[in-house]
Amino acid sequence: MLASAPNIFIYYLDRLAFILQKIDVMAGDKTLQARLTDDMLPLINHVRACANFSLRGCCPLIGQQVVSFENEINSFDGLQQQIEQTITHLNSLVITEANLPKSVQDKAGFATVTLGSYEYLFQYIFPNFYFHLNMVYAIARQQGVPLSKQDYDAYHKYPTGFSFER
Repeated sequence: MLASAPNIFIYYLDRLAFILQKIDVMAGDKTLQARLTDDMLPLINHVRACANFSLRGCCPLIGQQVVSFENEINSFDGLQQQIEQTITHLNSLVITEANLPKSVQDKAGFATVTLGSYEYLFQYIFPNFYFHLNMVYAIARQQGVPLSKQDYDAYHKYPTGFSFER
């Protein structure tokens, strides 16, 4: 089960890259600093957190130091570059059940958490990854970008012009 973690992250990082293209075209650079509320992170930080959480989740499971491809390019191109490099690295990882660490330690805000490998991935990493992915989606929608569940997961299909409004 844990061996498929990189593929799950890769799938949704690809979706994130697609969503970012739509945001760039429809709303532009101003959206990078958009927030749901003043006390929350801007979109750019949520994108970076998605990429970083995927690596924070997988690297420790193979005994590798956590890497990050975060860069100083605060633009859609910089975010796409980070996502692309993250996906390339995730594609190189091979997680085997036999070599999993008994526990993984990480920072959760100002707290230190120590969790078993499964708990670490399923109770900490995946929820945080999806939280930040959902914030990107929510901020984009708040900024008027016409996204749907189809954009988010590529499984849902809706006819052109479909709306849940009656």
